[in-house]
Amino acid sequence: MKMDAATVTATDETAIRFTLVVERLVRHLRAVASADGMSTTASSVLARLRDSGPQRITVLARSEGVSQPALTQLADRLVTEGYAVRVSSPDDGRVVLVDVTAHGLAALEQRHHDRVARLDALVAGLGDDDRAALEAALPALERLVDIAAARK
Repeated sequence: MKMDAATVTATDETAIRFTLVVERLVRHLRAVASADGMSTTASSVLARLRDSGPQRITVLARSEGVSQPALTQLADRLVTEGYAVRVSSPDDGRVVLVDVTAHGLAALEQRHHDRVARLDALVAGLGDDDRAALEAALPALERLVDIAAARK
């Protein structure tokens, strides 16, 4: 939806500014996390497996917004690199699921640590008032994420 200057409200302006800031911050954090060579999609798949347990390739592909062949290739790579393993479904032995390994969990933890360290270094460069404003905004940002997750 294209908006002209006359129809932009204060809420629209906030959403526009917030979107731009989040996009820039995400690009920055992705660059930090990709230093280990693992793609964002790969880490997202491992995090989904950590949080939800073993999944079918079709479910993972749909959740990640990629094609089933693309997710199959990614799963092959994750298995080869020891980040994931294929297991039989306990409900139907003919069904193959993908699950995260201890090595995959350790990689996720390291990526998280690296992102936290980088963001902590950035936040340390802010003044006291800006750091307090960030801390005060966290509950609203957490509610925003919850709303987004509920709309999926």
